[in-house]
Amino acid sequence: MATSASSKLSKAVKQQYLDLPQGDEVQAMYIWIDGTGEGLRCKTRTLDSEPKTIEDLPEWNFDGSSTYQSEGSNSDMYLIPQAMFRDPFRKDPNKLVLCEVLKYNRKPAETNLRQMCNKVMDMVQNQYPWFGMEQEYTLLGTDGHPFGWPSNGFPGPQGPYYCGVGADKAYGRDIVEAHYRACLYAGVKICGTNAEVMPAQWEFQVGPCEGIKMGDHLWIARFLLHRVCEDFGIVASFDPKPIPGNWNGAGCHTNFSTKEMREEGGLKYIEESIERLAKRHQYHIRAYDPKGGLDNARRLTGHHETSNINEFSAGVANRGASIRIPRSVGQEMKGYFEDRRPSANCDPYAVTEALVRTCLLNEEGEEPVNYK
Repeated sequence: MATSASSKLSKAVKQQYLDLPQGDEVQAMYIWIDGTGEGLRCKTRTLDSEPKTIEDLPEWNFDGSSTYQSEGSNSDMYLIPQAMFRDPFRKDPNKLVLCEVLKYNRKPAETNLRQMCNKVMDMVQNQYPWFGMEQEYTLLGTDGHPFGWPSNGFPGPQGPYYCGVGADKAYGRDIVEAHYRACLYAGVKICGTNAEVMPAQWEFQVGPCEGIKMGDHLWIARFLLHRVCEDFGIVASFDPKPIPGNWNGAGCHTNFSTKEMREEGGLKYIEESIERLAKRHQYHIRAYDPKGGLDNARRLTGHHETSNINEFSAGVANRGASIRIPRSVGQEMKGYFEDRRPSANCDPYAVTEALVRTCLLNEEGEEPVNYK
């Protein structure tokens, strides 16, 4: 197994330092999305006391020329705290702080999709939009080879691995268990986890979250996964198709509902939303991965439980459709629907915003409306 050298450092030695009292001072780790739209960065500062609200956290800055976000001649960028979580690595009273990134002129950085998403969510807050996102990922060695796979070949074909149990079926469960508990400690709304169809591939689910909280909680859950994997010397990949060929890709299926959809007769509103989505397929495909659909083109082939990227489809209990209505929803005539198109490396702010624009703000056409 190609694990990182740092994972072999003694955690017991580190722990004796982490057990030292820290007085009244608090470590706050500021976290932000870098210029790739996928990568996460972080750095820590000391606060004089434990922050109780976002307002207690100061703005900060960083060198954007080192994160693909600015040029060296004008590189300072602002970190604006937006959401705060408990730190499961340093433990209470220390904090994780999710930040928006602003450029030198205080305008959002190109990969700061949170600000517009928040504005759109505010416009529909009386409809109580709920989201749940199913984040698939693949565990890799530092050499890029899937964790647990034979070094010079492939494991047996897919079939026994989904929700599998046993050393020959479940690869890397220690990481999954550690991540789950870290999320619970941090206050992330993680609601489940399971082994996926491809060996070394797993999924965790976050939600239900209302409005902007969906993106906040999923990004922090991703950060926690990367950080847990770092301790184990393993890499978590959100690539939508990490292994070419007859292996499942990785998506981020997104479940969506409003108050009307969840109440009696809600199926009518679900079907109306699906009709709107059918007319705006390409707009959503562009919003559902960081490369405007190019990453998803490797995954959405119509095979391996996916729909074809060029065609919109919907059906009850159909895992090969763009939109799936769960069987229980079809029977109860209310509930939610699942958009199966978002890629594993999608920006949840972009995905949830696109769903609200099309389904609730009744936008049409290939471009989003510019709201002042």
